[in-house]
Amino acid sequence: MKQLRLSGTGGQGLILGGIILAEAALMDGKNAIQSQSYGPEARGGSSKSEVIISDKVIHYPKITIPDVVLAMSQEACKKYTTDCTEEGILITDSMFVGQLPDRKFKKVYELPITQTAQDGLGKALFANIVALGAIVKITGVVSMESLTKAVLARVPKGTEEVNQKALVLGSELVKE
Repeated sequence: MKQLRLSGTGGQGLILGGIILAEAALMDGKNAIQSQSYGPEARGGSSKSEVIISDKVIHYPKITIPDVVLAMSQEACKKYTTDCTEEGILITDSMFVGQLPDRKFKKVYELPITQTAQDGLGKALFANIVALGAIVKITGVVSMESLTKAVLARVPKGTEEVNQKALVLGSELVKE
């Protein structure tokens, strides 16, 4: 079982990112649950999307201890990493997260997610899809094929090509 938390600020598309990740898991024949929470602000407040992916039945619909945390803002990094263990993986957007938590992680990836979306695709809007490409490259939690299908099923018509490129750019950010 993998427990993933995608966190940042409202408007970054992380709720959609969590939904896409869960749908990709279902396409891979796994069980998945996605939940979300966000502040009262429409944009700019803290937001998180949590996804549990398992080959077995999922008995509890909430994350107990996240295996992977994506932090797309400094506030999210501070707020949503407090329950991580040393076995957890932290992925941050280096454009917005300058200070890492004091705690230890098995692995930390400081990636230029939003910068890559802006430079490679012309819009920060695609940062959530870039992040998904990186998460899947790091964790292998779903297949890239299913992730691509899930993204293409959710994005607006006419943006399929740029979203596919966003996934590729995200996976290329991760150096083995």
